[in-house]
Amino acid sequence: MASIKEVAQKANVSTATVSHVINETRYVSDTTKDKVFAAMNELEYRPNMVARSLRSRKSNTIGLLVPLVADDTSNFFFMSIANGIEQVLKDNGYNLILSNSNEDLHTEREQIEVFNTQFIDGLVIAPVDGKDVEYEEAFSGDYPVVYIDRRPQQVNGDTVLVDNKKASFEAVSSLLEKGHYRVGFITGTLGITTSEERQSGYQEALEAFDIPPDVSFIKEGPATFQSGYDLAEELYKQNVTALFIANNVMTMGAMSFLQEIKANIPDDIAIIGYDDYDWMKVVSPPLSVVKQPSFELGKKAVEQLVKRIEGSDSDASEILLEAEFIERGSS
Repeated sequence: MASIKEVAQKANVSTATVSHVINETRYVSDTTKDKVFAAMNELEYRPNMVARSLRSRKSNTIGLLVPLVADDTSNFFFMSIANGIEQVLKDNGYNLILSNSNEDLHTEREQIEVFNTQFIDGLVIAPVDGKDVEYEEAFSGDYPVVYIDRRPQQVNGDTVLVDNKKASFEAVSSLLEKGHYRVGFITGTLGITTSEERQSGYQEALEAFDIPPDVSFIKEGPATFQSGYDLAEELYKQNVTALFIANNVMTMGAMSFLQEIKANIPDDIAIIGYDDYDWMKVVSPPLSVVKQPSFELGKKAVEQLVKRIEGSDSDASEILLEAEFIERGSS
């Protein structure tokens, strides 16, 4: 007998789409449904009714797959998202299973395969690679998926994101308005959509003030404390007058360097970091930051997921949440 993969190839769709048509787990256009049914008939494919019966049983369990990395303070960001998710799940009678991709594509794929074998009702995922990976092919199609934080380029699914570009534009613009025309930009590894959106905001702010971008002021490195320290030192020696740092752990490293050399902040050099943790409020001077609505992001994501689980077949949605630029003494 033909397999679901052969049906997908014949209909020129993903296996996940075939599964959605069979199980009625997500909205699929009538045109696509007709193609799938035609392929099933031609190949004489018959769905496994026992598996479908098992799948129809709700487990009241939601999966959450996020990229947690040891010694990275961004873990607090994802834990805040998890708290927002749990609040909604508690009100709706669901439990949460947390899994870690460790910011590694191979590990992420392994964890997705584990979820595919479990009776979860839905999954929230912050993708490791939002640009080049075809995520729909990885999922079994038996449960709805909501993507968060990073924008998957090749997915027609529900997403909940933060407007990183707008907030970065506002932060850098605040520096330019104060006469800082030599603004250095420090970022973690580019290729992740959030990092690229923050760089776009930085560059668009320069363009808005008619300041030609200096590529030597853009520093990319691993999202580590030491990298933030080293790149801040490089930019300081290039006589920048302000730093915009698009990663919270790199912000810690940059602040450590500036404190070590006893730089007068913001007179010698101004600095704006990303995310808002308690330590940023108690350093001297308190740190200006871009604050992301992580708790709200988790709530919105799982609210959309519960709608899908309960049968919503509306078109895929994208929810874009506002980040907030908080100006303190460092800028």
